[in-house]
Amino acid sequence: MDQGIMIRKQKASFTLFFLFLLVTMANYYIYIGFAIKPYLIFSFLYLLVHISSFYFQRLHGFEVAMLIFYLMYSFTGAFALYPSASIRILLGIILYIACYFIIKSIIGRTNNWTIERAIADAGVLFNTLSLILYLIGLQRLGFDFEGDRIYEWGVMLDRNYPRLIGVLQDPNYFVFYNTLFFCYFLCHSKSMKNKMGLLLCILTNLLTFSRGGLLVLLIILCLYILKDKPLKRIKLLAGMVVSLSAAVYLAVFYMKLDLFSILGSRIEDLAEDGGSGRLELWGRAWDFFVSNKYLGIGAYNFPEYNSFQYGDSLQVHNTFLEILSESGLIGISCFGVFILTVFMQLIQSKLYRNKPYLLLVFFGIILQMGFLSIIINDMFFLYLAILSTYLHNERNKNQINQRGAVIYPVHSAEKMNRR
Repeated sequence: MDQGIMIRKQKASFTLFFLFLLVTMANYYIYIGFAIKPYLIFSFLYLLVHISSFYFQRLHGFEVAMLIFYLMYSFTGAFALYPSASIRILLGIILYIACYFIIKSIIGRTNNWTIERAIADAGVLFNTLSLILYLIGLQRLGFDFEGDRIYEWGVMLDRNYPRLIGVLQDPNYFVFYNTLFFCYFLCHSKSMKNKMGLLLCILTNLLTFSRGGLLVLLIILCLYILKDKPLKRIKLLAGMVVSLSAAVYLAVFYMKLDLFSILGSRIEDLAEDGGSGRLELWGRAWDFFVSNKYLGIGAYNFPEYNSFQYGDSLQVHNTFLEILSESGLIGISCFGVFILTVFMQLIQSKLYRNKPYLLLVFFGIILQMGFLSIIINDMFFLYLAILSTYLHNERNKNQINQRGAVIYPVHSAEKMNRR
């Protein structure tokens, strides 16, 4: 292969890996009313350097539905009681959508193999860094877990639980960000690197002690096993159990971290704390929706209403209820069409069969929307940009196959005539 082409491919591969890694570094940002994260800065710098070669790919159906949803959601801010909050989310949406198209352009310059290699490399490094930060944090705390909302490196003490946050800010969002890597490693576990990546994913996810996140990953694991011929997955499961047992043994006997006791306590707390107060927040969101059924209370107005009426500014921690309360039936209908279109395109393109990890990530994201607020989120947009590139590559491949099918019969007919 020409050396120039080889160097360009290596640059593209490293750029993609670096971009994916930066998306996971959500804890490191510059705050100017909203967080300017490292990958946002990188994306816009990349655009400035490559402005002459930047181009828009044809939009897929789910991208049109996505733009309509965000347009409608932002529009509800025109009737909001707190317009400054709506303007703030509007600026955030514009920034994230612009960055989405830049990221899509960067990913679109590569092929499927390069994308998957970047996911594997970024996944291993993301989990390794997070685990190292967690261990440093535990050491700095002197393995004393008394405290609440105390942050030390990669640890957050949450009601006396040492929860892993790694390079992120919240243990629940850590599981959400890790879903892409977990599903990829699960579906590509033949190589030693991917096996190690899967083990790291399971270990870091366990250390978050996120009840909802771990439940979702368990569901994904069951779906993967039941997908085809479950007996074939026994070897993988056995390997996971043995490797995980070794890791738990090290944690319990050498680090004095009683994982089983902590997990048991977290589950017992569920009946007392109502999912860390989520049930109460969901009830408030429903009440706001009932009083404003069609257009809701306005984009990003739930925290303001919640603060005024109940004295706290927490978000709903449920994306569906958040959209329903803030943009009413019109907003949730647009969101439903958007999500349904993503699912339909996964099925129609046969990516659910050729790249099953994409479908598992989709299920993981939808399930975690049930207890997280992710109307605009870095990893969600990264997943959509990756999916868009796969769909684009599939369409190109089908077009080439169709052209080949047309040319081949013509050539065959010519040969027959010559005979």
